[in-house]
Amino acid sequence: MAVIGIMSAMHEELAAVLAHMPDEQRVSVAGRDFFVGHWHGHALVAVLSRIGKVAAATTATVLLERFGVDQLVFTGVAGGLGADVRVGDVVVATKCVQHDMDASPLFAPHEVPLYGRAFFDTDLPLSVQLAQASEAVLQHAEQHLGQAAMAEFALKAPQVHQGLVLSGDRFVSTSAESQALRQRFPAAMAVEMEGAAVAQVCFDFGVPFAALRTISDRADDTAHADFNQFIGAVASRYSLAILSGWLGQTRPVKA
Repeated sequence: MAVIGIMSAMHEELAAVLAHMPDEQRVSVAGRDFFVGHWHGHALVAVLSRIGKVAAATTATVLLERFGVDQLVFTGVAGGLGADVRVGDVVVATKCVQHDMDASPLFAPHEVPLYGRAFFDTDLPLSVQLAQASEAVLQHAEQHLGQAAMAEFALKAPQVHQGLVLSGDRFVSTSAESQALRQRFPAAMAVEMEGAAVAQVCFDFGVPFAALRTISDRADDTAHADFNQFIGAVASRYSLAILSGWLGQTRPVKA
């Protein structure tokens, strides 16, 4: 049976998923706890990657090498950059780039040295499936989150977006920073700290990768406000519902 890897950067993003793996077994590798089990009939390995590109790349490599994961999904939060991307929306990445990679003048800005590319595509079929599952969940957001959470974070008719996601080793939390990123990457939907590194590892191994991000803030001067509360009340519930819907509609396949 094919094995699916699920990664999140923070414990709060992963806790709801782990609660729905009835037969999970903990395996510790490289200082990380990998939870091996099943969900909706699929073989699954879930893990907390920790924050940042290096930590995420280490975790992804262990998933692929030690656990033989056949496809990998990263789920978590991000700051919104696209003009129409609002708090409470979901972004499914179509490609990822490290916005802080710059080996110029030896290589073009943002190009990963010796790869001949700056952008790493996500897997199209997998991303489409996750986008469809996200649409189904967000159409009934109040049912999954409750009226109190919808009101607390002023969520109204949340939407699903697909597009470019930026990654870098800093938490973007000022309007000046986010505006600079929009100028450099006009097509960017969101910014976070792990996805492009995981995409590069999956590219190296030839393993399908997809990234699912709930927008927790607008990557501006208010980005720190109620961050942990948002993850618990909104992002973790989205992740649980979307992944559950996706796995429930996807037939397990032989490896």
